[in-house]
Amino acid sequence: MKIVKREPTLWRLRIETEDDLWTLSHLARPGIQLGMLGERRDQTTTGEEGGRAKSAERKKMWIKLGITSTEYQSFSEHLRVHGIIEEAHFDVGLHHTHNIEVRDEVQLSSSQPFSSADYELLRQAERAASQTDIALAVVETDEIVLFYITPRGLKEGATWTMRGGGKRGDLKQSSGIAATFRANVIKAVNATLNDSTPLILCGPGHARDLLLQDLKAEGHSRFIKSIATSMAGRAGANELIRDGLAGELLNEYAITKEAHLLDQAWTRLSTNGAVAYGRESLIRAMSEGAIETFLITAELLRDEGETIQGKTWAKWTEGLGDIGAELVQCSTDHDAGQQLIGLGGAVALLRYTM
Repeated sequence: MKIVKREPTLWRLRIETEDDLWTLSHLARPGIQLGMLGERRDQTTTGEEGGRAKSAERKKMWIKLGITSTEYQSFSEHLRVHGIIEEAHFDVGLHHTHNIEVRDEVQLSSSQPFSSADYELLRQAERAASQTDIALAVVETDEIVLFYITPRGLKEGATWTMRGGGKRGDLKQSSGIAATFRANVIKAVNATLNDSTPLILCGPGHARDLLLQDLKAEGHSRFIKSIATSMAGRAGANELIRDGLAGELLNEYAITKEAHLLDQAWTRLSTNGAVAYGRESLIRAMSEGAIETFLITAELLRDEGETIQGKTWAKWTEGLGDIGAELVQCSTDHDAGQQLIGLGGAVALLRYTM
C-alpha cells in the first residue's frame, strides 16, 4: 500500500497488491466516505440524433460515496464498494458502485479520526509493500501443488498430477515417467513465475530434492530452498508457515506471526493453559489485566452488530492498551484464521492461567 496522504480524518491511498484490496475492504465500511475517479452516464446528453435515440455519454469524474456496503472475495482482483453519491458533478444522492483494482488511487475520509486499529492495519499494509509474494511448491512423486504465500494469506495456484505409472511396475519405466513429469512441471513453473520470485520446495520424502536437482540443472537463477515437511498438500504448506520452517524468509510476514500465535492458542487450549475465549472469559481476563496478546479476525473487530460487554469489539479492544496487551488483527485467508472463526473469532493468550 502506498500512502499518498495521511491526516487524522483523511487518507489517500494507492492500491499496489491484492493484499491491499483485503486491507481496504476492512478500512472501507459504513460511516466512512470513499472517493476516486469513476464514470457516470450524463442523462442530459440523451436525445434524438438522426432519427435514432442517442445514448447517454459516460463522463469521467471524481465521485465520493458514503459507503453502505462492500463486496470482496479472497484473492480476487477487485473490490466493489457500494454507496450513495455525496460529491460529483451530477447525480448526488443516487447509488453508485466503485470497482477498485490494483493501481487505483482512493481517498478515505471520516467525520471522526480513524481508530488505532485502522492505523495499525494501514501500517502493516505499508510495511508489506516491500515484501514479495513467495511461491511454495508442495512436492510428491506423483503430484505437485503450487501455492503463493502473501503477507496476508495462502493462495492456491496450479496442481500438476502424474497419471499412470511412477509408483510400481518396471523401475526404469517409472523413473522415466517421473522425470518427464518433473520436466513438464518445470516448464509450467517457468511460464508462471517471474525470475525474481523466490521458490520454496517442501513435502515428505525425496521427491522435492529430485525436483530441486532438475531445477538447478536447468540453470535457474531464482532463490530456491528445499524444506522437509511431514505432510503433503495444503497441510504441508500450513505446517511450513505455522512451524516457521522457512526461517528468516517469512519472519516478517503477518501470516507467519498469526499462524504461530494461533498455534500457541490451540496448544494451550488442549492443555488447559493460559488462554481465554468466549465473551465471559475474555471479559474476566481483561478486568484482571491477564491478556498478553489478543487475536481477533479483522471482520469481527469492525462488525458494528457484534458487541461485548455492551460495546463494539473495536471499542472494547481499546482497553488492551491500558493493560499493556498486544492486538493482532487476523486474516481469514489462511487455515489458522479459519480455525479462529470456529472459536468465535477471538482468543487471548494470557500471562497466567485463570
